[in-house]
This record gives sequence, C-alpha cells and structure tokens, in this order.
Amino acid sequence: MTPRLLDYCRTHHDWLIELIHALVRIESPTDDKAAVDRCGALLAERLRQMGAAVTTVPQTTAGDHLVARFGTSGRQVLIVGHFDTVWPIGQLAKMPIREEEGRLHGPGTLDMKAGIALGMLATRALFELAPPDGVGVTMLWSTDEETGSETSRALIEHEARQSDAVLVLEPAMANGAVKTARKGIGQYELTVHGVSAHAGVDPRKGVNAIRELALQILAVDAIRDLDRGISVNVGVVSGGSRSNVVPDFATATVDVRSETLADAEAIDRAMRALTAQMPGARLDVTGGFNRPPMERSPGVVRLFEIARACGAEIGLDLLEGATGGGSDGNFTAALGVPTLDGLGATGDGAHALHEHVKVAELPQRAAVLAGLLHRLTRE
Repeated sequence: MTPRLLDYCRTHHDWLIELIHALVRIESPTDDKAAVDRCGALLAERLRQMGAAVTTVPQTTAGDHLVARFGTSGRQVLIVGHFDTVWPIGQLAKMPIREEEGRLHGPGTLDMKAGIALGMLATRALFELAPPDGVGVTMLWSTDEETGSETSRALIEHEARQSDAVLVLEPAMANGAVKTARKGIGQYELTVHGVSAHAGVDPRKGVNAIRELALQILAVDAIRDLDRGISVNVGVVSGGSRSNVVPDFATATVDVRSETLADAEAIDRAMRALTAQMPGARLDVTGGFNRPPMERSPGVVRLFEIARACGAEIGLDLLEGATGGGSDGNFTAALGVPTLDGLGATGDGAHALHEHVKVAELPQRAAVLAGLLHRLTRE
C-alpha cells in the first residue's frame, strides 16, 4: 500500500509546498497570542477544507489549540504537533522563505510547520485511497510546546488516553531517523539566604550567600552521570549587590535530564535533599521535572518496526535514535500509550538562522506516515 500512497504524495507535492509556505508566512511566536491565533485560523480553515471536524480549544495565556477529527469517533490514532515557534514577529524579513539547492528555508519550516503539512497530506492520502472503517485519525495542534506545554499538556494527555497510538511530527534526527527515546527534562531553582554585612568592617557578622551557593553547585554537579544519561547543568546564577557587601541572597537555575523515570525520581530526591552547609545560611529548592522521559518501550519499538516496514516498501531504510531534547511525546509515552516521535520533516537548523527542510524527502516522509496510519487503523 505504501507505494500507492507515495505516488499520491508525489502527485500532491505542489499542494504540500503551498501549505508549508502559507503556514510559515503567518509568524506565530509562542508569546504572541494574536499572532499564533492568526496562524491557527488558517490551519483550521485548511483542515475543514479536508473534511475534518475542527474544535478550537480557547486559551487566555496562549494561542488557542486545535483538535481536528477525521473519520469515525470511536477508536483513534492521534497525531500530535505544534504551530508555535521560537521566532519573534519580524524574523520572516530576516529569514525569508526561499528554496535553494533543494532546501526550503524559513522560520518555523523544520520546527515544525512542514511536519504539520506532512500530517495533513498523509491523512488526505489515507482517506482518499483507503479510508479506514471503525478507527479515526485525530490531529492535535498545540500552541505552547516551545515554552513547556503548560496549557496544552492536559489536553494532550486526555486525547492520548483515548488513542491506540500517538504519532509525533517533530523533525526527524539529522540522519532522518525517527525518535524512539527522549530524555525527561526538569528545572530547579536554588535560592540561598545569607546575612549581609560590611565586607571590610564586619565580615564575621555576615553569611555569604554566594559562597553557600558555590558549595551547592558542587553538590549538584555530583549528581551528574553522563554514562547513565543523567545531565545536570547550572545555567543561570545571580546574587550580590556590591563588592564591599557580604551578599545575603543568591540564586541558581539548574537544568536536569534523564533517560529513565527511575533516574528522574532519583534526581528529584537528590535535589530536594540538599541542605545548607554554612552556619546561618538557608537554602530553598523549588521546581521539578516538567517532561517525563520517553523510554524505548515495547510499544514504541512495535510502532517503529511498522514504520520501518512501510519505509522498506518504498526503498527507504528508516532508522531510529534517541535525543536529549523533549517534546509532547514525552507526555504521551509516560502514560503507557505507544508513541513514535520524529516523524516530521528532515532538515537542519531548528531554532537557528539556517533553518530548512529537505524538499525532495518530503513525499517519502508523508508516505511513510500515511502507511503507518493505514496499518494502525486496520489492526
């Protein structure tokens, strides 16, 4: 079936490229609700033209999320992605949409408006060539993934619980591999309270919060174990007011990541067990894991094997890989729902000035996704 789906995707190549252009032209930075909603309005219109039943999920602090349903309202396969980007309004003037040497450039092309367009083309191909019976396809396009999915997480998890499988259209890895594992991501804030004093006249009366924070940073660094996939990074530090004042306040922001839920729980226990080491100092630890790890479970492996078989039908050797970055697939996989990530476009430069997708590979990526949908809606 996948070769037929590939023929369809190649025939509708111009439709796909026009859709990517249309989405990229409407800039949609996460923190600009009006801009994101403009992009969402276009996306909703295009989805309805395809025959979807589209629901807008209103938000006050983020853009409105979109849920589009195709086919039956019974069992479903869920496609997940986001149309917010990291780029501010005006970036399009600095990074104009252009095609050069087989690469389509523009802000948000790779991460991940081309992925959205691939999902739409794959769904068109499925319902026009081999409409499923008894299983629907639901798309959930969110608006705050780039800032942690605070408003969309509950919606994503709700739809995932109703689904046989979740397909995440984030970009592929550099070699085109799909993602079968992602690290969990956490952030902690260390706040140290000391006692201020004159650094020259009364230093003994002070408790230096920065010195205490330095001791805590060493303690935090000891949690790191890169061989086990545990990364710890103290990325932001602040404190003090003047060089001749013993500082009474200092803070540090710590990024932590782990490959397994067990390690995430161990990291959390270690962070919360930190205590002040200097007499008179006080330490507060806040934060935690925002995204649980996406582990390579048997359900994930099964989805990959199906996708790989679809790729083999059209001469594509689909690979798998793991990444330290997170996505909304972390949430769905942690629920135990089989999840396959990185099914979107191939390219390079996500969040970078050279962001682009590889045009020639788009029909194949859409066909593999359509083939995967075909298999899953018939099992």
